[in-house]
Amino acid sequence: MAAQSYSIELSTRGGTDIVDITGKLSALVAGCGAKSGIAAVFCVGSTGGLTTVEYEPGLVHDLKAWFEEHMPYGKDYEHHKTWNDDNGSSHLRASLLGPSLTIPFTDGRLSLGTWQQVVFIDFDTRPRKRHLAVQIVS
Repeated sequence: MAAQSYSIELSTRGGTDIVDITGKLSALVAGCGAKSGIAAVFCVGSTGGLTTVEYEPGLVHDLKAWFEEHMPYGKDYEHHKTWNDDNGSSHLRASLLGPSLTIPFTDGRLSLGTWQQVVFIDFDTRPRKRHLAVQIVS
């Protein structure tokens, strides 16, 4: 079993910016030389998360609206008192979504459904440079 390490670098807008990373991840898998295995992606940081969705404007809107309804920006979170900042909701959202995904691949292609894309969601309250750690195990 061999593991190869890569990274995906992103510039995000914050504010529940949803970024489709399927193409970047697929290119890493296709170029790694392995036919089958798993690709693990991990968000380095505590205000972003990863999931799969059908990446289309309606669902992107609905997902953002759901997070805002249940964990609104601007609410007075206890976290703000600790660090005198404004991103308590960002941390809550990220902790619920989770920082990582593991996706199998076969014949050098991610095993995703027809309408399934891999997305990174930046919940922070400002634009950020983001780093996603990728490990491909074959």
